Amino acid sequence: LGWKFYDADDYHSPENKKKMAEGIPLNDEDRIPWLCALHDILRREDSSGQDAILACSALKKMYRQVLVSGASAIENNQPEQPGKNAALKILFVHLDGPMDIIAGRLEKRRGHFMPPELLKSQFDTLEPPSAPERFITVSLEKSLPEIVLEIERAISQG
Repeated sequence: LGWKFYDADDYHSPENKKKMAEGIPLNDEDRIPWLCALHDILRREDSSGQDAILACSALKKMYRQVLVSGASAIENNQPEQPGKNAALKILFVHLDGPMDIIAGRLEKRRGHFMPPELLKSQFDTLEPPSAPERFITVSLEKSLPEIVLEIERAISQG
């Protein structure tokens, strides 16, 4: 697509990385500053007219609202209203699949701070996207080319 790519894991604080490496799941308090920083990156790209892809485990609806609207999503418990800092237009891609497939992929990953043992806590936290959020759900049981094609189709359809 020629878009900038960001991996949200690169933006976790050293404290968050240490906590996860010790097998301790992050909580909302740990994640909110990280999500606000990610929103700022997306806002900067949007302001410069650059499309971007962010790989991020935005597990809860509130987390996705922070990505779209920034800190005001927490303060007001709702997305920003149209105006100077209008909410970003984000298409969320919910990669959905059984825990055993995802666990198998995590087992093969090397050098990452999050151990596979934290996967269950992520499933426990997960609030799959729902209307009125802008999202598509793509099965991880498809091949990588099929997944990419499905995402590209959704992007091109606006």
